[in-house]
Amino acid sequence: MDPSHDRQPSPVEELATALESPDSSIRLKAAMLAGTYPEPTVLGHLIDRCRVEGDFYVREMLTWALIQHARPSVIPLLRTELSSGVPQARSQALHTLSKLVVPESWPWVFPHLLEDADDEVARAAWRVAVAIVPRGSESDLLAILIDQLGRGDLEVKKSLARALVELEIIHPPVTATLRDTVGTSTREAGAHAQATIKLINDPGASFPALLAEASRI
Repeated sequence: MDPSHDRQPSPVEELATALESPDSSIRLKAAMLAGTYPEPTVLGHLIDRCRVEGDFYVREMLTWALIQHARPSVIPLLRTELSSGVPQARSQALHTLSKLVVPESWPWVFPHLLEDADDEVARAAWRVAVAIVPRGSESDLLAILIDQLGRGDLEVKKSLARALVELEIIHPPVTATLRDTVGTSTREAGAHAQATIKLINDPGASFPALLAEASRI
């Protein structure tokens, strides 16, 4: 008899199997376990699952699990994912980097991922970039973000507006640049810029309402 038939799966193999379960609650528990008891050998399985996971809550738990591991082990894996041909791999890697706040990731993100064709990737890149922009590069970041005005659906526009609100805290010329954009861009981008100016002045305001009002005007 082949003794390999009697071999019990290792804990890492069991976790890898659980992460691929059709039951999202099992995948969620597996990701939680991977973060509660960090083990470097499971990192590859967590990264692999990030590329394809369809459940929002499981994706959030995967990110949480990854950031429980040692940064020197996790960050190179995330950097590699930024070049993936799978948009979700890029967006999840960016989302995880936004939790870690990795200043050295600036050249990995700027400028190409800020202009990524996939909206979810671009949204995640905007969040990361505003958090890590090096001193002296704020104007370069602002120029890229201004070019994205008018892009996407309401949620995409809201994400860009929030990024510009955050950038304005450290780079006051944001407001003046937005004012210039109102009169020199397309109608959609101009309305987006006007709504963002109002959001800067009142960060607690409803962005959908601000955008609707700016679009009417």
